[in-house]
Amino acid sequence: MREIRARGATIVFIEHNMRAVLELVDRLIVLNYGKVIAEGEPREVIQQRDVVTAYLGAAHA
Repeated sequence: MREIRARGATIVFIEHNMRAVLELVDRLIVLNYGKVIAEGEPREVIQQRDVVTAYLGAAHA
């Protein structure tokens, strides 16, 4: 995937492993029940309350 990306291709990457996502993407879009709840720079997106709640539950937000 890194080689393909280095050639300038756009890749749609569907993954739940956040470590892999953060290592490979420049832009992150998070869906919850088919609706976009966040998008932008990956490290900022994963800190958003709606994203944390969707993936870890309200107790972690």
